[in-house]
Order: sequence, then structure tokens, then C-alpha cells
Amino acid sequence: MCGIVAYVGCQDAYPLIIKGLKRLEYRGYDSAGIALSNSQGVSIFKTQGNVSKLQEYISTKDSSGLIGIGHTRWATHGAPNKVNAHPHISGDGKLALVHNGIIENYDAIKKALTQKGHVFESNTDTEVLVHLIEEIKNHESVCLFEAVRIALNEVVGAYAIVVMEKGVDNEFIAARKGSPLVIGVGREEYYVASDA
Repeated sequence: MCGIVAYVGCQDAYPLIIKGLKRLEYRGYDSAGIALSNSQGVSIFKTQGNVSKLQEYISTKDSSGLIGIGHTRWATHGAPNKVNAHPHISGDGKLALVHNGIIENYDAIKKALTQKGHVFESNTDTEVLVHLIEEIKNHESVCLFEAVRIALNEVVGAYAIVVMEKGVDNEFIAARKGSPLVIGVGREEYYVASDA
């Protein structure tokens, strides 16, 4: 069982996401990661171990941004290591995704995407999903929301996901089927988490 926290709004996203991830550590973890977007693009930070190790790793890096997604992982696909930690990015580096759940038909999707030239770094079903969204977005010329909708119609399983896009600093896409995901609405800010 994994933990997801995401934020978009007018506050610095990093401390809010880290605080949320610490609250979700009861769900179990073997790795943690965060993606933050600012004017320089999307920065991905991942570590094996708990959220405190992630904080230590990020402490000397630029963690600015008004939008971000975070994740604590309990391995289901692939070994518990930094490569398999979330967030996962698309092949073109424009999308970042966190996921709780299991994509049951990921192997068939992975084989089809490999034939189209996609290269995978991890052993996770999550990386397959972000590549599928990328493939649909780029080859059907649709917006991220539509690409996520189409991709989720192709997958079998349970999921809660949050996807963010490089260059889009005021929006992320969240979806769920069978896995918990709650939305918090503030004044010109939004939170998403896998637990209230």
C-alpha cells in the first residue's frame, strides 16, 4: 500500500508534501520520492528508505515550486530501490506520475510500447502507465487530461494516480479506481492524498 500527496496553489509545495508523506508513512514504505515544478522545469528526487532520508537528500537542492507530487512506496513490482521509487517520468521527460495500486495488464502494455520504441528503466507497472499516457498524448495530439482518460480505459486493475506536466505549473491530473484518493480544496489551492 503506497502513499500519495500532491499540492498545487500559491504556497511552496515542498514542505506541504513532505509533511503529508510523513503522515502517510504508517502505510508502509521502502522508498520515497517527490516531483516539483518551477521555472527551471520538473525536478525529480527519489531515495530508498523513509521520508526523512528523502528530506536529507533534498536538503542541499532547489526544492522550490508551487506544484508537486509525492509518494511513499511499498514495493509490488520491482525491488525496493531508487530506480523503482516513484515518481516515474515519461520517456520524453515531460510527465511525472505517482501511483497506488496495481496495473494487472502492464506486461502486455509494456511489450506493445517497447515495440514502438519506448525504453524502460524500472521494473514497475507505474512507469509503464506514464509511458502509455505519453504515447497517447503525443500520437493522438490530445491534452494531458484526455490522454489520461484514454490510457485509463486501456488498463486493468486498481489505481489512484496523480500526473503533472512540465511547463504546466497550475494543474495536475488525478484519477482513481478502487484505490483511495481524496481532494482537499482551499483558497486558490488544492491537495490530493491517499488518506484524509
